[in-house]
Amino acid sequence: MFEIGGKKLDSRLLIGSALYPSPANMEESIKVSGAKIVTVSLRRQNAGDKAGQNFWNIIKALNLEVLPNTAGCHSAKEAITTAQMAREVFNTNWIKLEVIGDQYNLQPDPYETLKAAQVLIKEGFEVFPYTTDDLVVATKLVDVGCKILMPWGSPIGSGQGLMNPISLKAIREKFPKISLIVDAGIGKPSDAVQAMELGYDGVLLNSAIALAEDPIKMAEAFRHAVEAGYLGYQSGIMQKREFASPSTPTVGTPFWHQFD
Repeated sequence: MFEIGGKKLDSRLLIGSALYPSPANMEESIKVSGAKIVTVSLRRQNAGDKAGQNFWNIIKALNLEVLPNTAGCHSAKEAITTAQMAREVFNTNWIKLEVIGDQYNLQPDPYETLKAAQVLIKEGFEVFPYTTDDLVVATKLVDVGCKILMPWGSPIGSGQGLMNPISLKAIREKFPKISLIVDAGIGKPSDAVQAMELGYDGVLLNSAIALAEDPIKMAEAFRHAVEAGYLGYQSGIMQKREFASPSTPTVGTPFWHQFD
């Protein structure tokens, strides 16, 4: 069982709702993924038009936990306002906090993210902050009250996987009791396995499924990948060795000699 933001869920995969070839494809992909949390952007959907209304109806019918995000915001002020609106629309205190500081690689602005997180936590939000793999920034976010961190694997939509697993591992080791979700950059199922094997609590992804040739099959692949990585970490992965070591020790008499 996966506990995050005060709720217990049976999936460690968080999934986005953008970029799919069709609404029907999005709906089926989310169902097949087994994810219990779906992210939505208030700024990038117009709930007033027909397409926007159809989108909201699909999301509502899925009966999942909705994680609104502040995608498209470039300042703490914008993000705070968007979060407040999202709380009213979705009736949730959850918010995925995104404050973009660089349009080239969509890197989050650490200063504005920290400012927004501090305000939103005081207002009673459960903040899921999107950040880089910087340990100092992670520490500052925890210091202002974040119980969840979402460091990137690599830039949003890049599909580069985990650029710096050493930094991600350092964050895990520094904050053993903080919920950690790898967010952004996951490109293939093995990236999700790697993230979970580092001891992360979950993975959030969107493009890797939505832009696949077959999003529905890819959603299933990621469901299994997250489960496999988590089970691998929980089982205790063997240490790497510098030299070969026989899997069948040659001690004593070979068992087949007894039949001579």
